[in-house]
Amino acid sequence: MTGATYIIGFLLLRGVAAWTVDIVHDITVHMNHVISVPFSIPKYDSSSELSKIVITTEDNDIAIPSFQLEQNETSFNGILNVTGVFLGRTKLIFTLEENRGGESSQEVSRIIVVREERTIDTVFTASVAILVSILYINFGCAMDWNVCRDTLKRPVGPAIGFCCQFLIMPLLSFLIGYLLFSDRPELHIGMFFTGISPSGGASNIWTVLLDGNLNLSITMTTICTIAAFGMMPFWIFTLGRYIFAQGDLIVPYRQIGIFVIGLVIPLVIGFVIQRKLPRVSKILVRIMKPFSIILIIFIIIFAITTNLYLFKLFSWKIIIAGMGLPWLGFTFGLIVAKICRQSQADIRAIAIETGIQNTGVAIFLLRFTLKPPADDLTTVIPVCTAIMTPIPLTVLYIIKLIYQYRMQKAGSKVKLETVPSLEKLQQTTEISTITQPNESNLSN
Repeated sequence: MTGATYIIGFLLLRGVAAWTVDIVHDITVHMNHVISVPFSIPKYDSSSELSKIVITTEDNDIAIPSFQLEQNETSFNGILNVTGVFLGRTKLIFTLEENRGGESSQEVSRIIVVREERTIDTVFTASVAILVSILYINFGCAMDWNVCRDTLKRPVGPAIGFCCQFLIMPLLSFLIGYLLFSDRPELHIGMFFTGISPSGGASNIWTVLLDGNLNLSITMTTICTIAAFGMMPFWIFTLGRYIFAQGDLIVPYRQIGIFVIGLVIPLVIGFVIQRKLPRVSKILVRIMKPFSIILIIFIIIFAITTNLYLFKLFSWKIIIAGMGLPWLGFTFGLIVAKICRQSQADIRAIAIETGIQNTGVAIFLLRFTLKPPADDLTTVIPVCTAIMTPIPLTVLYIIKLIYQYRMQKAGSKVKLETVPSLEKLQQTTEISTITQPNESNLSN
């Protein structure tokens, strides 16, 4: 229980008398636990006609109240028992009814239901932090600046990818969140943070599988990862402030600054290893890729088994949001690339790079910067996005395989645009970022 005891508001009952409730302003209770809170209602002129006191919450799916009441000459005194049902925030409402039929209600407190802090939660958060740090060290070791330099000689493709990633996707995520979660600021924040995250390294694998321009994909991933250190805070401190204000939440400036610095350090470490210890860098790249995949699988299983409550949050709105952001990202990336008259291979690379977000970074940022229960509630959005992202890409890949099989069966030679093989991808660069389970399976 937090907050200080004070008198909340004055309301007129049938225009005759005013009544007040003395109770704490903020009541924090753990999920599946009960907390007892004392309260007092001073008697007023017409209190002798009082027939009933009703205490309810705005949302019984979050918290359920019950109470015991006694009275003396000056006041009604009671003990309020609040049962935490599920994560979230709701309001506590007192209603007084008179014998003559008069009734008056007022919101007197805010109830916050959070999860009980467990050791396993700390281990999970630390595991995510370690995973992201390892992946960024790996990225620093694997960045091929020669490939980036060659691609940047014709910067149209990277420029399109940058605009799609850090202009279209943030605005798109904000709009989707506004339309679907206008009454749920926590989910709106989760949607927005997912949209402002950089592209995921899985885009490189999918680019190869779907015959895109690998060099362009690698360059865009590199540029977006570096640019994210500036673009993510920019969007959070501008458009993101509106969402925080709507949810009566404080923008975590300090935590976001620490987060950005925390990602720069492993990236620099990886780059230094690449420059100073090239042999060690090659060994690390080879070792870290399978290690990262194992760690990713571990985190996913860990997250599901320890946070099953997330699936209770899944609703049709969350599923649509999880599909909408990446799928519309693919579509907008394709349209913009076509308008700019890019080659087919470049169009595929830009579309894939735009739609695939690094949901691991989004989860890490949300859990690191927000306080309970917001950190838990917001996580469901990037989790859903991670699940939905590979679906259209998998369908396209299956269609491609079927088409090739039919052409070969018909005796026709299928002429596809030449693209690097997966082996060349591993030799050229081993960019490892957080991927979804479906993506990992397809890349094997």
